[in-house]
Amino acid sequence: MPVLILDPYLEQRIRAERVDPSVSQYDEVWEGVLVVAPLPNNEHQRIASRITSAFSSLVDWSRGDQALPGANVSDREGDWQSNYREPDVAVYLATNPAKDCNTHWVGGPDLAVEIVSPGEDPRQKLEFYAKVNTRELLIVDRDPWMLELYQLQSGKLMLVGKSKVATAIALTSRVLPIEFQLQPSDPRPAIVITHTVTKQTWKA
Repeated sequence: MPVLILDPYLEQRIRAERVDPSVSQYDEVWEGVLVVAPLPNNEHQRIASRITSAFSSLVDWSRGDQALPGANVSDREGDWQSNYREPDVAVYLATNPAKDCNTHWVGGPDLAVEIVSPGEDPRQKLEFYAKVNTRELLIVDRDPWMLELYQLQSGKLMLVGKSKVATAIALTSRVLPIEFQLQPSDPRPAIVITHTVTKQTWKA
């Protein structure tokens, strides 16, 4: 359950502890508020790795496209650690005007993926991602299993479709030539990524 810390001395101590990258790797800061995300379990990391691998084979690295296993995304170049989010997967195409500042990006990715862990809700990040011009956001929910695809429309990230095991609806990306679909599998549903032209598939 979330904890609100009002004691300034305890706040300073906790923030000092979170400076260590090995401890704070998955932390975010929302307009100055430290948000400590749940540590991703093994399933979470396998999904992120497989999606990153699929995207990596789809983008044109020689042109300057990038598919990253996580990135610090901010709305500012200086003092960026006062406001940033960290998607599980991020695709930045060469045509994206976002600035690569080495430590972080100023501007949103063309396609971001958020994998939900217990106790968090990436939908609370929709306004931020829209503000920094993230073109698409895929949310992978695991309780219950569901895929949600959001696309930037008139300055807002709007839900354009959901894929559940019972429906297996395909969600079409506007960023990459792919579709996302949740399909029955064992021991858990499979996230199937299909190339819309070649029909090559990847599973996460």
